[in-house]
Amino acid sequence: MAVIFLLFIIFLLLRIPISIVLGIVSLIYIFVSNNLGLLNTAPQRLFSGLQNYGLLAIPLFMLAGELMNSGGITTRLVNFAKSFVGHFRGGLAYVNVIANMFLASIIGSAAAQIAMMSKVMVPVMEKEGYKKEFSTATTATAGLLGPIIPPSMLFIIYSVGSGASIGSMFMAGIIPGIIFAAAIVCLIAYIGYKEKWQTHEKTSGKERLKSFFYVLPALLVPTIMILGIVTGAFTPTESAAIANVIAIIVGFFVYKELKFKDVPSIVVNTVTSTATVTMLIGMASLFGWVLAFERIPQLIAEGMTALTNDKFVFLLLINIFLLIVGMFLDGIAALIILVPIFTPILPMYGVDPIHFGVIICINLTIGLLTPPVGSGLFIASSLAKVSIESLTKALMPFLIASIVVLLILTYFEELVMFIPSLVTN
Repeated sequence: MAVIFLLFIIFLLLRIPISIVLGIVSLIYIFVSNNLGLLNTAPQRLFSGLQNYGLLAIPLFMLAGELMNSGGITTRLVNFAKSFVGHFRGGLAYVNVIANMFLASIIGSAAAQIAMMSKVMVPVMEKEGYKKEFSTATTATAGLLGPIIPPSMLFIIYSVGSGASIGSMFMAGIIPGIIFAAAIVCLIAYIGYKEKWQTHEKTSGKERLKSFFYVLPALLVPTIMILGIVTGAFTPTESAAIANVIAIIVGFFVYKELKFKDVPSIVVNTVTSTATVTMLIGMASLFGWVLAFERIPQLIAEGMTALTNDKFVFLLLINIFLLIVGMFLDGIAALIILVPIFTPILPMYGVDPIHFGVIICINLTIGLLTPPVGSGLFIASSLAKVSIESLTKALMPFLIASIVVLLILTYFEELVMFIPSLVTN
């Protein structure tokens, strides 16, 4: 098994796509261990890893995001945020964070959000005199709100793997998302004060009101979705379908920016993104099966319980382990592989699965911006045309703030569980 893990690391360092790496390593294990009988059940394992109703929410939310983006929502969200906070010192940086909060309630994917906002916000901030490295770092960090504020693709995948309620996971992400955004805003305020950024002219009340009415239809999607889940009117998967209906109505008939000619490209983008995620889930399921065959989950569980019986020490060790994993492994793949390993241990330490789900998802999301494999880091660097080295340096204060927030959410469980407890009660 040691040879398999060595090959796994080598393939990752060679920048081979993670889904292909998982599949290749699994096949190599089967041949090296001479368990050729496993080849007969491998296709069935690939299929069974995808045979879950909850996973249907992923393409539906991706489609909703594509529809809303093509329907002109991004511009209106940015303008709305700018009308309220654009006049403050570092106003555009605040706009960046707030716009990302709004988009997070629609897209649910950090990589997609970082890609979109890097093209939208970095050139605007650079034109206003902000350093490109800072602008890109702010955009990339704010993009991490995508998998935290519901709907979240990571929350869906965690729920499917652990058996936790998708609706409860969505509700649990609201307060952590707000805290995460507040931490970024506080850091921006400190940097702005330190570097003596200029303030801008305040937007009039009339313009603010106008911007508010323009953005109202765009906010229908997250509002109806969350209210529907909270009241039990529909499931999270059904809410994804309803989000698409609202997105079509708003795009075609309210904003009138969504055209029939855009539909083919929207469908192609959705199918491509879904296929990428689906292949990753299938391959990770196969790799997880190999790990289970070698009793790796049981060995890790035994090692963890041998180290400590204390809940807080356990959570600290988990966070350290996940931060290291996030540096080398894609968040979705890591989630699919690790959830079956850690979920059985949680009752031993009295850790709530919903609380743990938020911790692991935020932790692995931070990994998107950490070298050497962080996909969000490479996306932002490529689109903003900033070197990895200079961007990593600019990101360091944001990463430190993110880890502080992670630790707060880890040890103050009430912050995560407050809204889910209200819904269940």
